[in-house]
Amino acid sequence: MNPEQVAQLIRAGLPGADVRVESDDNTHFAARVISPEFAGKRSLARHQLVYKALGSRMGNEIHALSIEALTPEETK
Repeated sequence: MNPEQVAQLIRAGLPGADVRVESDDNTHFAARVISPEFAGKRSLARHQLVYKALGSRMGNEIHALSIEALTPEETK
């Protein structure tokens, strides 16, 4: 998978999210996800939403994923 494919999966699972994904090797990824859906949720719950969007690809095509999950207000 490439970073854009990972970003598309996250966007599909979190509609309206602003998603940026980077990778040097197409196996280890870093994602910055900004979504109003994260409001009122702790870091673990936010990460679980991102993992849910990626489904079975986590641990397979996506070996590792670093996540920065923020609400729009947290980016100001």
